[in-house]
Amino acid sequence: MPRPFASSADMDDKTQTLEVLADGVYALTAEGDPNVGAIEGEDFLVCFEALATPAAARDWLALLRAHTDKPVRYLVLSHYHAVRTLGASAFEAPVVIAHDRTRALIAERGKEDWESEHARMPRLFKEPEGIPGLTWPGVTFSGTLTIDLGGDRGDLDLAYCGRGHTEGDIVAWLPRHRILFAGDLVETQAALYTGDAFHRDWASGTLDHVASFGAEILVGGRGAVARDRRASRAAIHQTRDFLKTMLREVGAVRERGGSLKDAFTAVHAALAPAYGGWPIFEHCLPFDVSRLWDELDGVERPRIWTAERDREVWAELQD
Repeated sequence: MPRPFASSADMDDKTQTLEVLADGVYALTAEGDPNVGAIEGEDFLVCFEALATPAAARDWLALLRAHTDKPVRYLVLSHYHAVRTLGASAFEAPVVIAHDRTRALIAERGKEDWESEHARMPRLFKEPEGIPGLTWPGVTFSGTLTIDLGGDRGDLDLAYCGRGHTEGDIVAWLPRHRILFAGDLVETQAALYTGDAFHRDWASGTLDHVASFGAEILVGGRGAVARDRRASRAAIHQTRDFLKTMLREVGAVRERGGSLKDAFTAVHAALAPAYGGWPIFEHCLPFDVSRLWDELDGVERPRIWTAERDREVWAELQD
């Protein structure tokens, strides 16, 4: 029997956990669902990631309001995927921030990505009829941007670390606490989605840049919070290992003249012993291998995923 498409059969609710990482620094994790965060300024909040719908975002904000009633001034989007951006309206943030390339990606493929991700992960799209449209950041940057948190709270530094999970991923760094919100550039015991990735850049210079912060607490895009320097390094290492294994296996299949299906089979066999039990492993891998095959074939920028193309790739590699 073919596997159910992507995560379409995963309709079980996940337990959400709000974690206080330091005074005024929060993360919400949910058993492998997308993580989000918030940082208190002196009289405002910075929220990191927006979730898939306003209804989902309001649930997160209700949990956060048990700890702070400060208004959201800034909403930071780590990258462009629909499950990270379409809930933005719930925050009522005067300033929405993203990388220059993230805004360009929303313009180029935002609608297609919305339809693709809704079909792949319907459970994450709580009350999708409440989404008012694509999310458009009002402030973008290319390298770094610093938010003064006010009083004695220090700064929040936003940084572009290079091409990785997408063209435009950014991280949020709290030097005072040595806490890093890494977005989907790092996963902590959750499989990688690389369908829009630049695998070689990500596995090398981009993760080197992420590691250079020396985070003592790291919040990845999915999975548990890494709560010390050793765990943070381990999360970066496992992310790099996943990517390097994919590069090795797909490269070897191509060298011997194999097919895309052969590459998928080889990557699955190599990754499953260590990573196969992690969230969204089976969901992601066909799309991951398809993108890497293109990349090694010289397709520089990821092809746009549509709901139709998703089904075609899934059928080719999973049946």
